[in-house]
Amino acid sequence: MRILVVEDERTLSARLAEALSAAGYVVDAAGDGARADFLAQTEQYDAIVLDLGLPAVDGITLLRRWREANLPVPVLVLSARGTWSEKVLGIDNGADDYVTKPFQMEEVLARVRALIRRAHGRVQPELRCGRIALDPRSARVTVDGAPVSLTSHEFRVLSYLMHQNGRVVSRGELTEHIYAQDFDRESNTVEVFIARLRRKLGPSTIETVRGLGYRVAGAAAPARRES
Repeated sequence: MRILVVEDERTLSARLAEALSAAGYVVDAAGDGARADFLAQTEQYDAIVLDLGLPAVDGITLLRRWREANLPVPVLVLSARGTWSEKVLGIDNGADDYVTKPFQMEEVLARVRALIRRAHGRVQPELRCGRIALDPRSARVTVDGAPVSLTSHEFRVLSYLMHQNGRVVSRGELTEHIYAQDFDRESNTVEVFIARLRRKLGPSTIETVRGLGYRVAGAAAPARRES
């Protein structure tokens, strides 16, 4: 899962990026509103952590632009402005949640997890697909209750696939969501990670849908809309 951190205070930005990376997310960072707008409009993110008081373009303007452009990415606003009117302004302009500075990093992580979970239509914090269970809170994976050790990239691949509720994910989409913006995405490492996950979790765990991509076996298929 891939997160964009938009914060102009370098120390706080680094702390947020470090905590999110340690929790298993891929993190890009932007220090001003113009850079954040470019990244949000050209890259794919699973959530954005957004400070309101930004140089170049302020956070409220960014929210308006993104929602007017129909960007569905969940946005968690961080702000030193703690009044209820500022919170209402952020929510009314497209924010999905709000944390007032100073904050505990654990609260930010919990709110990001909740935003991503809701965006994918999930209620329970733990993800389950057949014999596999993945807990985003502890970055722990088990098969039939037995813990499985995964590298950070293997965990990211599995986590993204399991969040999709049985939807087939193309190689390109998977690459976009497990690598940072400056990574060489032309490499074939996605296939390598899929092969490693099959060895660790079982050969039939991840299905290849010919010409389309991958999905986790045992996941509930997405509900079909009635015509």
